[in-house]
Amino acid sequence: MAEVRLQNVSKSFGRQTALEDVSLRVPNGSFVVLLGPTGAGKTTLLRIVSGLDTPNEGDVFIAGRSMAGLPPAERNVAMVFQQYSLYPHLTVRENMEFPLKSPLLRTPKAEIARKVGEVAEILQISHKLDNKATALSGGEMQRVSIGRALVRSPNVYLMDEPLSSLDAKLRADLRVELKNIQANLGATFLYVTHDQIEAMTMATHVGVLDHGRLVQFGTPREIYEQPVSIYAAGRLGQPHINILPADLFGPAPSGAAYIGMRPEQILQGEGQDSLVKRVEHLGDQTRLHLAFRNHDLTTVIDAHTPLRAGDIVKIQPLKPFYFDAAGARIV
Repeated sequence: MAEVRLQNVSKSFGRQTALEDVSLRVPNGSFVVLLGPTGAGKTTLLRIVSGLDTPNEGDVFIAGRSMAGLPPAERNVAMVFQQYSLYPHLTVRENMEFPLKSPLLRTPKAEIARKVGEVAEILQISHKLDNKATALSGGEMQRVSIGRALVRSPNVYLMDEPLSSLDAKLRADLRVELKNIQANLGATFLYVTHDQIEAMTMATHVGVLDHGRLVQFGTPREIYEQPVSIYAAGRLGQPHINILPADLFGPAPSGAAYIGMRPEQILQGEGQDSLVKRVEHLGDQTRLHLAFRNHDLTTVIDAHTPLRAGDIVKIQPLKPFYFDAAGARIV
């Protein structure tokens, strides 16, 4: 496994800037998630690391070696795409064997059989090895796609939203499996998603991208608890952070235009009256949708609360965030 480092990488497609001066270090053995909405530059960054795209400026280093001019086949990376990209006429076994039969790897037959068997067992598809890819369910196809990458033992695994097309239960199951696999292998993962739950539960580090710029990089907890901007704060957390006028609850710091409160930053039972508009019982917790001075906000409360729509609760901020007019955090 290896460290991946991007140094002042920029990439444009015509007049559209996909990445702008991105510098990023993916530590050896880490699980780094790139987070952001569609168009943020996540997939472009992954393709540049893999060699599928070439940066206009900057360089990529894997294991301390510049990748400038090296094609994908010589970078020793394995990539998993959002779509399964399997060979439909081949069996599961043949699909998983395919990268190991590359002339560059020259893997012995016994080693191929051992690796395919081990990975198939980890992904719980051993009983499907002799099935054609076309006979698999969507979840099984994605397991094979992931397995085809895992047999490689590359320097780094690159994954582009590999779980986004799966149903919720399978997505949750594979999320746990992938994290366990990464931890057991000590592998370096660079993983693209727009799903904040994947980022919070899987990542050792999160890179938040906004229109091609890396706006914050740190552990999920760091970004959740110390966001640098409204944009970064909004990438993590369910329910989403509440952003309201800075002086809504009283005097605000100089230069503050907005106050930001995550659900746990709203103290209930003290402060000012707020109207309960809707109550959502979610089993382990209950969400309260409140109206306060013509502004909507959401908080969480005990699962067994007797509160109902129309009730009045008292609320006040508890160690909130403040942001200036441009959305930058005021510390």
